[in-house]
Amino acid sequence: MSKIEEVQGEIRNTPGLGRSMAKWSALGAVVAIPVPVVGPVFGAIAGATYAYMKRHKR
Repeated sequence: MSKIEEVQGEIRNTPGLGRSMAKWSALGAVVAIPVPVVGPVFGAIAGATYAYMKRHKR
């Protein structure tokens, strides 16, 4: 099982994690709009990663 499949399975099996990742992705994208180097795509990725790591806590 690859790491991507592992993360996808965890998102499906953890109630509320997908919703939390979507919220933090949106916030990251909005915050990153004025930063010319980062941009909204990387801001969204950073927001989703933050939500995942916050819930996952390894």
